[in-house]
Amino acid sequence: MSVACCVPLVECVSCLACIRWVWKKFLYTAGKESENWGLATASEFEPVPRLCKYILSVYEDDLRNPMWAPHGGYGMNPDWMLMKKDYADTEGKVSPYMIYLDHDNEDVVLAIRGLNMGKETDILMLLDNKLGQTTFDGGYVHNGLLKAAQYVLEEECEALRELVKKYPDYSLTFAGHSLGAGVVTLLTMLAVKNRDKLGYIERKRIRCFAIAPARCISLNLAVRYADVINSVVLQDDFLPRTTVALQHVYKSLFCQQPQSIAALLGFDGTTDFYLITQIDVLFGSFPCLLCITCLKDTCTVEEKMLQDPRRLYAPGRLYHIIVRKPFRCKRITPLVRTAVPVDGRFEHMVLSCNITSDHAIIWILQESEKALDCMMEKERVMSIPAAQRMERQVSLAKEHRDEYRAALERAVALDIPRAHSPSYGTFKDMEEGQNSSIPSDSS
Repeated sequence: MSVACCVPLVECVSCLACIRWVWKKFLYTAGKESENWGLATASEFEPVPRLCKYILSVYEDDLRNPMWAPHGGYGMNPDWMLMKKDYADTEGKVSPYMIYLDHDNEDVVLAIRGLNMGKETDILMLLDNKLGQTTFDGGYVHNGLLKAAQYVLEEECEALRELVKKYPDYSLTFAGHSLGAGVVTLLTMLAVKNRDKLGYIERKRIRCFAIAPARCISLNLAVRYADVINSVVLQDDFLPRTTVALQHVYKSLFCQQPQSIAALLGFDGTTDFYLITQIDVLFGSFPCLLCITCLKDTCTVEEKMLQDPRRLYAPGRLYHIIVRKPFRCKRITPLVRTAVPVDGRFEHMVLSCNITSDHAIIWILQESEKALDCMMEKERVMSIPAAQRMERQVSLAKEHRDEYRAALERAVALDIPRAHSPSYGTFKDMEEGQNSSIPSDSS
């Protein structure tokens, strides 16, 4: 067979392979990744809608006269907001945040808002990350988010220590959305590692809810901190599935007119060219980015992903809110599945028209409220007595501990690099109760 005959044949085979790949990708839906996870209960999911409202309140200038309050308001007492800092107060080192003393739920809450595309400091914080640049507690973390978290801890540790000491029965909760979710993830890890700065608070009193988080910590850290960090992802959200470091690739491939998108965001010609270029990469070439990401996901062997200690992931225990099923026009009754997965942790980009809308905090709030209402209605229909409900909560806590232990063991079985550091001991030590990060049954 001549070379001239081989070329059309190769082209046909390549086209068929591409068509097959695209078809498989469109059949891949977000619900597939969590189909084997367990169902979340109302008691464990209850904080999510409430914390989403607290995060939204950070966008308000005056909580007594809110402009953006969702239906039903924020459910907050303005007198319980202890402090709030904006970009001027933080000098752009972190997004605006607040500390709120929630007496109704016995909770000290530090909430951080998400990315502001009109702020250069937020963009630079997101882009401040070289692959494998920063290590923390035996793993790798996002450099810019770590620096922001260190700033918040340094600024607020005294105030938090006083609150923890004054209210010994209250939880200390860190909550954030998008960019803020990454910051609170690293802030929680810093708090756990520096509990002496917070009045030697018990680990079980610290918790984090990262709403639509960026991939910000390595797999070993994502699993090891799953007892205190929770990530909430709505259906097809792109950010927990997107490797942040990929933006540098798209700069050289697709950024042809960097001024265009930057101009829409309000940046003038005096803005640093590198920043404008990166903005165009992040927001101007988004369809191309998704296609390349999907192709990269498909061609990368999962074993290779797991063996890369520098690869970043969505943190902690995952809560996946499912609101749609394939080939259905209408939304379904929201369903929340939860697990501490090791392999299959939001590794594949989903081709969907909802990948950006599912990232919006307002949609996450609405769907989480619907999901919680469905859970509570189901419990009311079942007429579960209070005593049995309490027993169920104890049983759920034990199930979470067992799942956490199983995830750690799975990480070691898969030979995940640094799946356990010397400070955590070996799994034999854990079974004997020595140097273990796994909460005991008594806790």
